[in-house]
Amino acid sequence: MVHNVIFLALVAMLGFGGCSQRSDRVAAVAIHPTKTNIIYVATEEGVYKTRDGGAGWERLTEGLSRIRVMNLVIDPLLPANVFAGTLADGVYKSPDGGRRWLPRNAGIQKGTISANVNQLVFHPADTQILFAATTVGIFRSLDGGESWTERMRGMNEINFVVALAIDPEHHNIMYAGTSGGVYRSFDGSENWVKINNGLVPGDAKMASMALGVNQLLIDPSDTKTVYAGTTKGLFKTSNKGMSWTKIVTGLGDPYVSSLLVNPQNTLHLYMGTSEGIFESLDGGLNWEPRQDGLGNLNIRVLAMDPKDPKILYCGTNGGGLFKSNNGAGKWNSVPLTIFQPS
Repeated sequence: MVHNVIFLALVAMLGFGGCSQRSDRVAAVAIHPTKTNIIYVATEEGVYKTRDGGAGWERLTEGLSRIRVMNLVIDPLLPANVFAGTLADGVYKSPDGGRRWLPRNAGIQKGTISANVNQLVFHPADTQILFAATTVGIFRSLDGGESWTERMRGMNEINFVVALAIDPEHHNIMYAGTSGGVYRSFDGSENWVKINNGLVPGDAKMASMALGVNQLLIDPSDTKTVYAGTTKGLFKTSNKGMSWTKIVTGLGDPYVSSLLVNPQNTLHLYMGTSEGIFESLDGGLNWEPRQDGLGNLNIRVLAMDPKDPKILYCGTNGGGLFKSNNGAGKWNSVPLTIFQPS
């Protein structure tokens, strides 16, 4: 029974389903930090890469023993290093821009159970340090993914970790989104404390599965402010998680899969949900739909061009990849067409 509950939670949090082609289910988008025409896209049939902003793509699976990649991160200091988190096969690293993938799984499991890696996060000051949110807990690497150690002290009720966020100013402060709400660490993941006031009722039954938190977003201009996208809507804290408030204006209770902030104006937010894309210009108080051109409203991931916040990418669960050049005013489909050399 417990295994069934965990499996159903995994299905819900990762957004599987539908009858589309596997390449149409886009799970992750990663944009090169300086050469923004270079983009990586993860689907359920491997990793795709474009060098020309999406006109042509190549499929990169050499070395991947499982092709269902759930997330991607690019080393901001050495962008040729790309990391992939997979479904049931841990972490892979590519040292050459995705041409070949090498397993980086030493220690990132529990017993004989391999990890589904839901998110990978670089330490803001040292990209040799990575954290992984997985279905068997949180793990940290101090050597660029060569080895991992579990970081779960204080998380007594849960193992299923979906999201991580590191304070960009105070790097010892971290937040973890789990199947049972949010946890916070003040010492760089040494210890964790549950911070669910206003997020999960105190008398919630089966606390380990009380509320799935899919995304965490820290306001870079005011790091006391954190947004939590959950399976039951959007929440916000203005005091580092001491208390949370649900944001309901114009939203209801959508499944929130992705959150973005405009670094040039941190009151400007985007949110991907099971019901489409929404935009807020006032720090999340009010939201307006931004669906024009989308062929599928089941959103799995949003990504913003690091040089131009008006350029956005959207990965859907069954409708493929979309791009907007005008801040979500209009979306255009971007087929993952394989480049054929002449």
